[in-house]
Amino acid sequence: MTENSTQTVVTTPDKGPGCLIRILYFIFVGLWLGGIVTVAAWVLIITIIGLPLGLWLLNRLPQLMTLKPVQTQARVTVVDGKVVYRETSLPPHPFLLRALYFILIGWWFSAIWLILAWLLTGLSLGLGLPLAFWMFDQVPAITTLARY
Repeated sequence: MTENSTQTVVTTPDKGPGCLIRILYFIFVGLWLGGIVTVAAWVLIITIIGLPLGLWLLNRLPQLMTLKPVQTQARVTVVDGKVVYRETSLPPHPFLLRALYFILIGWWFSAIWLILAWLLTGLSLGLGLPLAFWMFDQVPAITTLARY
């Protein structure tokens, strides 16, 4: 960075649909779509060849089930008197750390986590939806330490 530039990093808030829309979507679409995608992702993970696609699907589960928006960072830099604005996703943890975590913990712990979330959704008659939403939103972090 040069003397004339400054940089500010700001995490932008969620810009997705409101809570009511997310709940209605979850009830009518996300519930069955999430179940299909979860089973498909785990079948792909077991095949080893399908591992990347399975992990990609599990990382997208919050968006598919609850319309959770992807969190981004905004970087504002002033270079030679000009303001440069750039929006990027959150930086990931190191690949080796994420791979080791997935092999030792992520694959089995995320399965237990998803089963508990599904049980909470089904057995609480809707009262556990806020906690279930949070649990489904955490699946990428639980599985591969993905940052959302």
